Amino acid sequence: MKEKNQNFFFELELEEDQSIKLAFWADARSRAAFEYFGDVISFDTTYNTNRYNLVCGSFVGVNHHGQSILLGCSLMKNEEIESFKWLFQCWLRCMGGNALKGFLTDQCASIKRALEACMPTTIHSWCIWHIMKKIPSKLNGYKGHADIEREMSQIVFNSHSKDSFDRNWNDFLLNFGLVDNKWLSDHHFWAGMRSTQRSENMHSFFNKFITRNSLLIQFVKQYDNCLGSREQAERESDAADFHTVIPCATKFSIEAQFQDVYTHQKFREVQAQFREKANCITRLMNSALGYSVYEVGEQVSSSILNKFVVTYDSVAAEVKCQCLLFESRGILCRHTLSVLSFEQVSQVSPRYILERWSKKVKRRHTHIKSSHDEPLMEPRSKRFDQLVFRSQNICKFASESEELTAFLHRAYDNVMAEMESLKAKRKGTSSLSHEDANLESVNELQSPPRIRTRGRPKNRLGSKLDKQIANATKKKKTKVLSEVKVMFFKFVVIEFIFLINSLANM
Repeated sequence: MKEKNQNFFFELELEEDQSIKLAFWADARSRAAFEYFGDVISFDTTYNTNRYNLVCGSFVGVNHHGQSILLGCSLMKNEEIESFKWLFQCWLRCMGGNALKGFLTDQCASIKRALEACMPTTIHSWCIWHIMKKIPSKLNGYKGHADIEREMSQIVFNSHSKDSFDRNWNDFLLNFGLVDNKWLSDHHFWAGMRSTQRSENMHSFFNKFITRNSLLIQFVKQYDNCLGSREQAERESDAADFHTVIPCATKFSIEAQFQDVYTHQKFREVQAQFREKANCITRLMNSALGYSVYEVGEQVSSSILNKFVVTYDSVAAEVKCQCLLFESRGILCRHTLSVLSFEQVSQVSPRYILERWSKKVKRRHTHIKSSHDEPLMEPRSKRFDQLVFRSQNICKFASESEELTAFLHRAYDNVMAEMESLKAKRKGTSSLSHEDANLESVNELQSPPRIRTRGRPKNRLGSKLDKQIANATKKKKTKVLSEVKVMFFKFVVIEFIFLINSLANM
């Protein structure tokens, strides 16, 4: 992959026998995408993906379509503090020293200590799903543990503010006699809790490409195919954003404001809030000097009415809801929309239209070739990537004014004329050098020893008939694979000759 793209990043730590102990890598496109989607990362190490039982750790972000995006991957022989320190230091080197803003993981003490040492400013949250999963083992000894689990889930998932959570939580501990339970009393981890489900969903996605018996080289190549599949999904969503329009569901002008800027997926989330606004009843509690406090009642069922406090500053054009949906998901909630409608606001402040969800932003990573792209195009791809990287800053600077934009247009025209003239002069008179890709490994790395798992052996003693069927299937597969290799080699040679001829005729 490094040979295909020089911006591909990887680091290895080897054992004395040259087998892999720790590995981390991120392709060029992922590194560029971190610039836009690296604010909150989910990291999970609960997935074993290969025959050596190495632990796979995936760094997963969220793109402008709300899709999971792979930003890096690791393989580790163990989950000790020093291993995670090594990994997070690699991450910092890979991403230009930029620490994460938010980091979601499972409850792992080693990750917590390593993160505190390497990225002390990063906000670290534990996954709520992993915590809730531990409830049976932690509370199974208590009488009525089923009722305890039910009430605990109700408080965790239905508390709409920190104050209401703290109040309900303390009542819960008293009612069930759990005040002395150390695991439950130390509940500071609940604030701002999120889930590593995106990483786990990505692991499920890995299963389409990787099996438990995958060799390391197979794992790395299939990971590359996985990247290609995610990239294709993003490109298809980008195309849909520019060629189709989702109609507004209401006559509210603010909805049209989001329709014009947001990607389809994010606009659908905004539309959902506009629809649910119909269930809200807004009541002005007090107002002074342009600062108003509202109580918004939401009818979630025939018998349940949830109440939220929403403040609106007409001078600063600032609105804030107690539910904190905008602060956590970047989407204005139905309660704030209800207040804005009450105040007859026709346009929201730009601060509430996040560039992160915009379909109009030209993001650099979309122009970068991934390592899974055709290696024969490597010299041209490399030059293309370098030009795109430099032109991004030039275009961003020139777009600040009409004068600078006009100046850049004239410069582009002049440069284009000079390049066309140079190309015409060189055509048919000079040979074109070819940069050969080095397809052989630089170092011969040894595979780590396979770790035996506990429990019964996975392979049973088969009958004579089982072995005969297996041998026959193996021979058939070998024959088919040989034929495929020959056809593939012929195809590569033909494509290579065609490419060289095309370049020579330029």
